[in-house]
Amino acid sequence: MKLIVDTSVHTFTVTKAAEPKTDQDGRHKADRRTGELLFVVQVMALEPESGADIITITVAGAPPKVAVGQSVTPVELEAIPWATGGRNGVAFRAKALEAKQAVKAA
Repeated sequence: MKLIVDTSVHTFTVTKAAEPKTDQDGRHKADRRTGELLFVVQVMALEPESGADIITITVAGAPPKVAVGQSVTPVELEAIPWATGGRNGVAFRAKALEAKQAVKAA
């Protein structure tokens, strides 16, 4: 079962540029099913009523073409709960990060 996050009430802003997702030995990780390389992007997820959280979103394929400070929309953002060695958390993965176009002044 996939846990898809409703992103309609959030705004997402890139806070750290895309970089390769690496294993503990520094090797670039790849998707187990497709073999596509994985990249991570740190974003601020702002929800008007509860405030902001900093999350890291993993994307497979080509590195997302996004810049720090840019607003983006995660496509099919999935929350993936995990637990290992007495630690736990939630990882986030998206099919893509779409850059929002800047609004031009009239």
